[in-house]
Amino acid sequence: MRSDNKKENIVRAILVAIGEDPNRQGLKDTPRRVVKMWEENFIGYDKKKKPRVTAFDNNADGIHYDQMIVDSGYFFSYCEHHLIPFFGTYHFAYIPDKKIIGLSKVARVVDFYSARLQIQERLVKNVVDEIENALNPIGIALVIKARHLCKEMRGVQKHKGEMITSDMRGAFRKNEATRMEFMNFIK
Repeated sequence: MRSDNKKENIVRAILVAIGEDPNRQGLKDTPRRVVKMWEENFIGYDKKKKPRVTAFDNNADGIHYDQMIVDSGYFFSYCEHHLIPFFGTYHFAYIPDKKIIGLSKVARVVDFYSARLQIQERLVKNVVDEIENALNPIGIALVIKARHLCKEMRGVQKHKGEMITSDMRGAFRKNEATRMEFMNFIK
């Protein structure tokens, strides 16, 4: 049995378990579509797809940059407790020392770690650890604001509430002025 068939059979079993008929017209191709979605949305488990954090020497072109660099973007992930999406924005910053990074790498690292069953607190830590290990910056910070459908669709059903998590290290943790500069950028 091909592994895709095995995965599709799992989806069929789930459809039956919730009271659906996996053979009805609208659901016939659903198992195949769900497996394809899993392959796209959970790429964070494939170690071969992990982005390489390419760092460049700061001052290689005669310019030594020692100011804050800020990047923001959008992400989505899945709650590991309920298998329901959570999604939102990230705001990343670092103050370089000897190495700098292309900002597309930040988005790639966020996307990689988001593409697995996750909790927001671990997501923040995974991203900061990965980039900090590659750069060893003077300071690094990440703030993630996300809506959790497990909170909105079920349980307490509180709509449009955001969970905010942060990880501030180095200059962002030690220096209030640096931290406030970053927070002002992301307001």
